[in-house]
Amino acid sequence: MSDKGKQSEEQIIQGFLAPLSQGYAGAFGLADDCARLTPPPGHDLIITCDPVREGVHFFADDAPQDIAYKALAVNVSDLAAKGAKPLAYVMALSFPVFPQANWLRGFAGGLRAAQDAFGLHLIGGDTDKAPGPFSAAITMFGTLPTGTMVRRGGAQSGDLVFVSGSLGRSAFGLQLRRDSSLAARWGLSAAEHDTLLLSYLRPCPRPGLCAALRDYANAAMDISDGLMKDLGRMCALSDVGAQVELAALPLCDAVAKIIAADQQQRNLVLSGGDDYELLCTVPPEKASLFAAAAQTAAVPVTQIGTITEDRHSVVVCDAGGAELPLPHTGWDHF
Repeated sequence: MSDKGKQSEEQIIQGFLAPLSQGYAGAFGLADDCARLTPPPGHDLIITCDPVREGVHFFADDAPQDIAYKALAVNVSDLAAKGAKPLAYVMALSFPVFPQANWLRGFAGGLRAAQDAFGLHLIGGDTDKAPGPFSAAITMFGTLPTGTMVRRGGAQSGDLVFVSGSLGRSAFGLQLRRDSSLAARWGLSAAEHDTLLLSYLRPCPRPGLCAALRDYANAAMDISDGLMKDLGRMCALSDVGAQVELAALPLCDAVAKIIAADQQQRNLVLSGGDDYELLCTVPPEKASLFAAAAQTAAVPVTQIGTITEDRHSVVVCDAGGAELPLPHTGWDHF
């Protein structure tokens, strides 16, 4: 970033961000103070806000296109967990100094890539200069048929617990981002290293699962702060407990290789954040229908446990049924 020369907020907005609003009439080319949103008839408007900040969610020297992509992806994940299709977003950017053109070009390119991947547009926001690290605060809007939003507090005793995709990739990607020499210690190939690192830099939300969640799930949320922490939140709000089977956790080949080399690393699968996979509970009689709908949507899902009547007790059991100690359940900003 740079602070040289006479620079203006309009240069950022009109030069780099306004093109991202093209195709959405209610954005008015980012030339007005407000945008107009009109959900389709028979649909609710669903809103989420999930900012990202340098030093917390990304590194200062991460590529701007990766920072931008992640900023949108984590919000798409929040909407997907409610069963909502992304529609549009507003964005507030706070810069410590005026950014260089090449940085802005990369950032706008990352936003464009995410917009194209998830089907939404930028419709407004703000930029400012302020002390402290760079941050991008996204407020995103989605739609779903009226009255069908899936809450996180609806889990019921006897429900089966499912997760999408595989777990731990982003948490290990973060470890590799901090110390690339870990790849050799864990016996990872270059391709495995890159796969895990990309999972951290560019999360893969699961909007394809929206319809299946609306049709079959009692409760859902995305896994942003760690499987056990987020499952604990779901159970607390639902006034139930849960039992997770360690052997059932879905792992990619690279994560399985790491754990085989160092069993202590399995705790990171349970407590590592930034998975942005979907966690949901489904009644047993609907489980096969849910799995079939997920397969049709090309989103892998795995049953990892059950919801119990043991209120607020969330445990992990090994193959013999013994409960495993959990020294750490997940990320907490405070």
